[in-house]
Amino acid sequence: MTIRSGENNADVVIVGGGIVGLATALALLKHSQTLKVVVLEKESSVAKHQTGHNSGVIHSGLYYKPGSLKAQNCLDGYTKLLQFCRENEIAHEVCGKIVVATSQSELGQLEMLYERGIANGLVGVRKLNQNEIQEIEPHCRGVAGLFVPQTGIVDYVEMANRMSQLVLSLGGEVRTGEEVVGIVEHPKDVVVRTQRREFIAGKVVTCGGLQSDKLAAQSDPELDLRIVPFRGEYFELETTAKHLVRNLIYPVPDPNFPFLGVHFTRRIDGSIECGPNAVLAFAREGYSKTNFSVRDFSGTLAWPGFRKVARKYWRTGLGEYHRSLSKAAFVRALQKLVPDLEEKHLRPAGSGVRAQACSRDGQLLDDFEIRSVGRVTHVCNAPSPAATASLAIGEAIASQVSIGLN
Repeated sequence: MTIRSGENNADVVIVGGGIVGLATALALLKHSQTLKVVVLEKESSVAKHQTGHNSGVIHSGLYYKPGSLKAQNCLDGYTKLLQFCRENEIAHEVCGKIVVATSQSELGQLEMLYERGIANGLVGVRKLNQNEIQEIEPHCRGVAGLFVPQTGIVDYVEMANRMSQLVLSLGGEVRTGEEVVGIVEHPKDVVVRTQRREFIAGKVVTCGGLQSDKLAAQSDPELDLRIVPFRGEYFELETTAKHLVRNLIYPVPDPNFPFLGVHFTRRIDGSIECGPNAVLAFAREGYSKTNFSVRDFSGTLAWPGFRKVARKYWRTGLGEYHRSLSKAAFVRALQKLVPDLEEKHLRPAGSGVRAQACSRDGQLLDDFEIRSVGRVTHVCNAPSPAATASLAIGEAIASQVSIGLN
């Protein structure tokens, strides 16, 4: 089945010009350049939301449950990402990171991470004692740690822009300023309606990030999950304090949450980010504390799953808000890893909003969630490490979607 005639007709329409959507388009065109593939992005350029507010870490696969979609796609995507960067001369560095336990109570979780890393096939992961931590990061303190040599850094916006260029060079289209407002499946095709026009496609893939549940609900009205937006806020080390951090320093994460805790990240441009926290955002694209959407916030509060999460973890949530409103509290959390850090060493930096899927029964979905309904495939949950895994995710979706198109 191939849909050809008409300027706004396509074999596959991909909704969302972030790194996962672009990787999917690229994989489809590499599979068959005879396909007409159109990417629709609502903003004026690609990579404006989660991809564009990413800390730029190339994840190794340490954290993820063996056999999960995150583990499988992160490991495969890691290799593909490094190859893509080499082939396209995109600046990147495999610098390694340390994960540090700052108390005896975290040692069990640290051991679990080590075992997961080994099970996931990571090479060179090793345990650290206090002296070994300081050999790698002289200003860091902890009772024990892990060294993860495969972790790296990259600019994901540069990657996404290069993917967009490659999609165009292979005959695909990337149309910006096209916000999708409707998806209707018919027996032989799918009509995708934007604020400007209609597109007719053989198949559709939605990679909407913060809007993924709204897009999925277009073809699955009984969708049993919602996106809950969590804003992550960052500080940046002043130039005079950059000596405090060489590469990447992470805490042992709280096993109850799909967040990694405040940490230190050297970026590919040489700056050092500190954070993020994880606070409920009052708007899906609410990158500042003052952003508020009545529609988005009321939708979050109305979702039964969110109310269950809030009742269970309200104390943790208040702690995150305290760090959001108090620089001193934020610094105290960072000082657990680097005691020499002072408030004067930090200046406000950017923020991002994580699209976190929440089930009706109150579970914060940890794994990737990709669902197909008829001719439409929805990427419903693609949090970190989705950027690292993007090329693997794109190939997996393309393999499924391309069936029956040629």
